[in-house]
Amino acid sequence: MVARRNFMRTIAVALAGSMLSSMAGAAPMPQAPGKDRPNIVVILVDDMGFSDFSSYGGEIPTPNIDALADNGLRFTQFYNNARCSPTRAALLTGLNPHQAGMGYLSGKVEPESRGTFGRLHERSVTIAQLLRGSGYMTAMTGKWHLGNRPGTTAATRGFDRSLSAVAGGIYFPDQTFGTRGGRRFLLRDGERIELNDPSLGKDWYGTDLWTDEGIRYIDEAREEKKPFFLYLAHVAPHFPLMAPQADIERFVGNYREGWTKLRAARFKRQQEMGLIGPNTGLGEVPEAADDWDALSEADKTRFDRMMAVYAATISRVDQSVGRLTAHLKATGQFDNTLILIMSDNGGNAESGPRGRTGAAPWGGPSSDTWAGMNWAVLQNTPFRSFKHFTHEGGIATPLIAHWPAGIAANLRGRLERTPAHVIDIMPTLLELTGTRYPETFAGHAILPYEGTTLAPLLRGNPAKRDKPIFWAHEGNNAVRDGQWKAVKRLGYSWQLFDMSADRTERNDLAKEQPARLAAMSSTWDQWAERTYVDPWTDEPRRTDWGAPIGGGAQAEDRPRRPRRRRRN
Repeated sequence: MVARRNFMRTIAVALAGSMLSSMAGAAPMPQAPGKDRPNIVVILVDDMGFSDFSSYGGEIPTPNIDALADNGLRFTQFYNNARCSPTRAALLTGLNPHQAGMGYLSGKVEPESRGTFGRLHERSVTIAQLLRGSGYMTAMTGKWHLGNRPGTTAATRGFDRSLSAVAGGIYFPDQTFGTRGGRRFLLRDGERIELNDPSLGKDWYGTDLWTDEGIRYIDEAREEKKPFFLYLAHVAPHFPLMAPQADIERFVGNYREGWTKLRAARFKRQQEMGLIGPNTGLGEVPEAADDWDALSEADKTRFDRMMAVYAATISRVDQSVGRLTAHLKATGQFDNTLILIMSDNGGNAESGPRGRTGAAPWGGPSSDTWAGMNWAVLQNTPFRSFKHFTHEGGIATPLIAHWPAGIAANLRGRLERTPAHVIDIMPTLLELTGTRYPETFAGHAILPYEGTTLAPLLRGNPAKRDKPIFWAHEGNNAVRDGQWKAVKRLGYSWQLFDMSADRTERNDLAKEQPARLAAMSSTWDQWAERTYVDPWTDEPRRTDWGAPIGGGAQAEDRPRRPRRRRRN
């Protein structure tokens, strides 16, 4: 079976290389010398706030991730796309989500839409497809969420090896919540396997499973003497929050101080680290948030336990990073492996202030634990708002870049303050690996990537961004142009913030600078038209497979929405 698998992979790589080199007008792909081409690991966590790693101010111990931050670059203004599928699409394609076909969630289709197909569109190509054609062994583990139908999975989007969940929420083989729809099974190299499949072992925990499988794929690449690209997309800390009970118990009692005091403590550490300016204030808290001091002791115990479950999922991710880096060191690959760690959106407030718990023990395979809005305010310290929204709490993410062979010693441990976005990952990896971006792929015209390479930052040089950064999700829109950010929530007017002085978006300058705001909102309109952003008025109702999965009502108040208007 292994021999046949390797043979089929060799054929697939050969075909991909042939396809790339036969493109009309395509020059041969430039490649860096084999010994200099880095291995690449991209680690994506799910629904994690800006401040949850201890290297970003959190109280959750993350020593293995912190070690990478201390010896790499720690970005202070890196952005995602406020939601899982749109971020993943931009990460893998270098396009804005609607351009890549993922204007909303995986499997959600809007008829007549230009950008909401529920899958990656043929006008996009993934970094895995390009790196495979450039001689890399490509692998993916964890949450896919970029297509559910045959032909839309990781196995058909450039990954030689994959063990994936088509959606999130899978932590244990015997869990009873969150296994509806696409969560009942996994896909190994595109083929369905059940959660209790013997090949997965017994009593696995999802974070460990994705990591251990990724390590196996790394070893396969080493046997084949190829550089590798591993996309490790954790489910944690997405709802329903689950972790081994021993990990949860380590954190029980740590959150009895409540979210207000813990947020202030995180904020103080962030300022001491230099992540946030000394004159910056904390972002606003929704009126619906609870006053910790007014809670009953029973409620405090409940909330403490809920956040302990969340903290345990983060801790377990850190442990898995430690196991991965230890393996890279043991096999002599650590120094020439670029590791990137980020989150797909900000902390999740979808379950409202009270969160959810479900069956006891909370955090176990039969529970339904969501941390809720109160704790999401803490997770997103110091920012306002949450997942779904384009204020900083919804889109600001840690980005840690570690690469001993590629980041100069005098830069290690540096705070990188350049604003950057997940669409920048594609051009960065292309430059570092000497891989060309095509005009066509597999017979389809490919849109030019939208991002800017961040490779100069790894050498201590400035990155040259020639256009603003844009967002559009569920009618929540934003544009960042240098120090200025214009942001608009669905049903509300545009706001304007000077991010150099007001990163937490406390002082709206819309009335003071109407001309600047009008110009920026007009620029957003032009971008939206160019990148297939449909006017948003309602959630897509059609799915391209079975029952809808995931999601949930947005936590913040918002107007009732009429049906989507069609563009003529």
